[in-house]
Amino acid sequence: MTLQSVPATVDSLGADLRALRKARGLTLQAMANAVGRSVGWVSQVERDLSEPSITDLRHIAATLDVAVSTLFRRGASPAIEDGYVVRSGARRPIGSRAAGLVEELLSPDLTDDFEMVHSTFEPHSEITEPVSRPTQEVGYLISGRLDLIISDQRFTIHPGDSFRIRGEPFRWLNPYDAPAVAIWVIAPPVY
Repeated sequence: MTLQSVPATVDSLGADLRALRKARGLTLQAMANAVGRSVGWVSQVERDLSEPSITDLRHIAATLDVAVSTLFRRGASPAIEDGYVVRSGARRPIGSRAAGLVEELLSPDLTDDFEMVHSTFEPHSEITEPVSRPTQEVGYLISGRLDLIISDQRFTIHPGDSFRIRGEPFRWLNPYDAPAVAIWVIAPPVY
């Protein structure tokens, strides 16, 4: 399978890969070892001088713990908008869609000090294991209700409410009959 037979890669693929690698604390050497390539090749990919194959992208995505779809553009946008505007039909899916969570990247890419994510928590879904990551996160609930357990304290978030998580372990659950939709800002980027 070649890149021509899958959605177009984002113009900032290399920059996004560099940001993800650094967010995970991986050196070029560690990344190269993990994907079975040379440091030079990884460096060239991060500088958009070399184009990875689909197999390479699968290895990279697994190493970075992201879905392969994160590395692809969802819809085309005019070149003048690249890096500035993300149209609703051009959002990149991120995350694994595990436990009933659908996430889309609202930020143009992962090269900023933060990322903005559109998260939809399906009805009667939850994560059972706490997540703990070295980030600062804030969220704003647009619709539905969402329960958050942050450092063993449970909160019910309603539309218009916002929240913050500072590296504490947290879980989410939506025991309700309607989806919950939130805008989530995470620094540094983790997807």
